[in-house]
Amino acid sequence: MNAVPDALPRTAGALRAAGYEPRPIAQEIHDNLLEALKAGEDAWPGIVGFSRTVLPQLERALLAGHDVVLLGERGQGKTRLLRTLAGLLDEWTPVIEGSELGEHPLQPITPASLRRAAELGDELPVAWRHRSERYTEKLATPDTSVGDLIGDVDPVKVAEGRSLGDPETIHFGLVPRAHRGIVAINELPDLAERIQVALLNVMEERDIQVRGYTLRLPLDVLLVATANPEDYTNRGRIITPLKDRFGAEIRTHYPLDVESEVAVVRQEANLVAEVGEPLLEVLARFVRNLRESPVIDQRSGVSARFAVAAAETVAAAALRRSALTAEEPAVARPVDLDAVPSVLRGKIEFEPGEEGREIEHLVHLLRRAIAETARERFAGLDLRPLADAVAEGHLVATGERVPGKDVLEALPELPVLHEVAQRAGVGADEPAGRIAAAVELALESLFLARRLAKDSDDTTTVYGR
Repeated sequence: MNAVPDALPRTAGALRAAGYEPRPIAQEIHDNLLEALKAGEDAWPGIVGFSRTVLPQLERALLAGHDVVLLGERGQGKTRLLRTLAGLLDEWTPVIEGSELGEHPLQPITPASLRRAAELGDELPVAWRHRSERYTEKLATPDTSVGDLIGDVDPVKVAEGRSLGDPETIHFGLVPRAHRGIVAINELPDLAERIQVALLNVMEERDIQVRGYTLRLPLDVLLVATANPEDYTNRGRIITPLKDRFGAEIRTHYPLDVESEVAVVRQEANLVAEVGEPLLEVLARFVRNLRESPVIDQRSGVSARFAVAAAETVAAAALRRSALTAEEPAVARPVDLDAVPSVLRGKIEFEPGEEGREIEHLVHLLRRAIAETARERFAGLDLRPLADAVAEGHLVATGERVPGKDVLEALPELPVLHEVAQRAGVGADEPAGRIAAAVELALESLFLARRLAKDSDDTTTVYGR
């Protein structure tokens, strides 16, 4: 966050003279989104795979000024998408300095701010709030109370001498404190139904009611929420009156193609070693195979975080091998994929009756992903010279204690090896680890095509006749 510019007005009078008229939050987002669309700017940085599906729907909803609920399985980027909404707000917005709800200096709404504005007039002090401070996020949990979201009587203020009917004895909750901003509620159906009722006034009348008070605050908030389709019939549901008040219900989805899946992993994964594009494609296809498999509980879904965690696991395996073999740089090879099924099997749900066969299913789907990736990468390339060389006695050993140069030295000089490396995006003059990763992918594809044998133990894998 940058420092507040010095040129911005510091009193209500200066603000009025500079032309800072109050603007509703929906209008502010409408104007800024429209400006971004006209300028061809990316209004959704970091959002991958939604450009032709989800984003047009969301943009139409925001231009219409609607509250929005995003409906989708876990790990589809719903929360990430909501957080980008803050980028559609003005970078700086004026508020009454010291006000509890961040009210506009020319449009106070609480009794305390109305009193100050009447007393100070044009000298009412103005502070400036950054757009990042105007986005409020709440994870809905069953123990959330009306006081947390809307507000309650503050016993400390009552003890200070105010009467119980005084509106200034109220302690405001999360929603009023987000006045002139965005409120995002994650997993909305997890809120108890009686708590959801408390949001009805916020969404329709744009005000709040606290206990028996007659206080009515004209709040200006954009309410957005996320929900899982299973939540409608499982842990909870969005009550019908609340669903009716959302102007738009938008379905999200997992990445629709391998390229988008790889882009998500590249963006989100914290890779401690180099993981080449072919291995990322393997992991992307692996996740897509999981999402289509009948042995996986598709109601639970296979999160995009699975692919991210898988890439990080492969990178960690490569870094460990680099430490054991003193090979630099640390580059992931297909042998590092073996760590994925056992480490990540707890991140997905299997259908009943598959107990005890989880690893078997994961290994099968991973091998299928390797075969699909190799088939696409090496399409039209004759790998028979490589298969013949191994079958004639040039056995190739790989594993966690085998550096890349040993993999390459086990094979004779073959023109096909240069073509294999080129198809994997690796140059002939690059480090041995990168070339070895491409060669291992070709060897594994020959094994999966039953043109080579493979013998493995805990630490070493040998390709042979």
